[in-house]
Amino acid sequence: MSAPDFLFALHFLGGSARTWQPFSRARGDTPTCVPVDLPGFGNAAGATGHSVDAMADHVAAVIRSKAPTRFAIAGHSMGAKVALALARRSEDGEPGLEGLTDLILISGSPPSPEPIPEDRRAKMIAWIDADPETRLREAKAFVRANVGGGLDPEIEARAVADVLQAAPAAWKAWLEAGSHEDLSRRIGILRTPALILAGSEDADLGADAQHALMAPHLAHHRVVTVDGVGHLLPLERPEALADLLRQHIADRPHADTAPAPEVPPAYSALIASERVNSRLRTALTERAEPDDPIYQPKTLDPVELTILRAACARVLPAPGLDIAARLDKRLASGAGDGWRFVALPPDPEAYRAALRTLDAAARAAHGRPFVVLDGREQDALLTLAERGDLSVPETLGGRLDGDRMRFWFEDLRADAVRLWLAHPAALARVGFSGIGAGGDRPGPIADGLPGFHEVGLDAPEPWEPRPTHGKTAR
Repeated sequence: MSAPDFLFALHFLGGSARTWQPFSRARGDTPTCVPVDLPGFGNAAGATGHSVDAMADHVAAVIRSKAPTRFAIAGHSMGAKVALALARRSEDGEPGLEGLTDLILISGSPPSPEPIPEDRRAKMIAWIDADPETRLREAKAFVRANVGGGLDPEIEARAVADVLQAAPAAWKAWLEAGSHEDLSRRIGILRTPALILAGSEDADLGADAQHALMAPHLAHHRVVTVDGVGHLLPLERPEALADLLRQHIADRPHADTAPAPEVPPAYSALIASERVNSRLRTALTERAEPDDPIYQPKTLDPVELTILRAACARVLPAPGLDIAARLDKRLASGAGDGWRFVALPPDPEAYRAALRTLDAAARAAHGRPFVVLDGREQDALLTLAERGDLSVPETLGGRLDGDRMRFWFEDLRADAVRLWLAHPAALARVGFSGIGAGGDRPGPIADGLPGFHEVGLDAPEPWEPRPTHGKTAR
């Protein structure tokens, strides 16, 4: 993919187009940087329309005015959520936005509600309408609280002036509504290559938040943590940001997926033979198809799907087989094994609630989301679920109690094993040859009557493939 000609840069809450000046000086000539004042900020402080969609409309008009063939969008904090909305429009074919090549998401506000502590949110809302002296003091405190170290005095003064220039209505609209908007299902999973940047000192939107809330929406992404940086990377380390952009364009990320499980030739030959019913052959062939690396979940949202993938990797590692995606597809279809625990809600609801409870338990125990914990920590939480001892107060995000988490975890294990054993590579691995018990015709097949004739111990039929794993008697 060619390099973009333009980079449309969207600022953070309280920032402006001026936020990008240090980066523009460090970046060089390509791509051409086009900083945009979002409605209510900078030179657009008098503009109305402060929802995520309204801000996206405003930026889309700027993009169309340049009529770029190829362009990227950099979104910083609040601007990242707007960038994601524009990327979805681009991938959906909105006229004038077809040329999007890259996303650069810096300390990004995710599609889901932004994790801001409510007491801090309330304080920020309160002081924006205060007297000038209070506003100046709080604006300085706001900027300083969002950096890992000190800023150059001139850069800090400009950042404070930008905060004070922001329209109070726009400031409050983001804190009261925009940051709360849940666009998870609408954004879905994007295929646009993305560079996700986080500051090591960013308390709310650092690397953990980016891995857990932003990365699930991007099929081709790379997460980079910049040491010593807080929330304001474009102001704190503009040279590092420019270098990271150049590296990204030179080596865009791609989906890191294992090859699909291989069906051994002997087992493939059995599937293709007249011993296998044609309907079963069709089903096995479909199950052997590689999973879509940009699978769009139908029951779960992208964050829940990522939690499920992490849990499945601990329950039943199956490289190359996306058990979580297959399970989501099964949940959406309404198909199942015909029963459920009476204590649990219907399967789709139970899975969503259990996955959110599992993540809440991780945050309660470790202060981190489930997907970023190491395997030992994840196993410990799943063991608590197995025992019925995983219980999280509803105030901390728990949705199922310990007993119901135990029932759900039993369902998860059964579902994972069932989906794995439905794959022909797994059937070959365990040496299951029952698929060859009879074809479509009622009469004899080429090598005799259908079914099994050798019924003694360790007496396989001549046509049976041998297991591909484990010891077999000879």
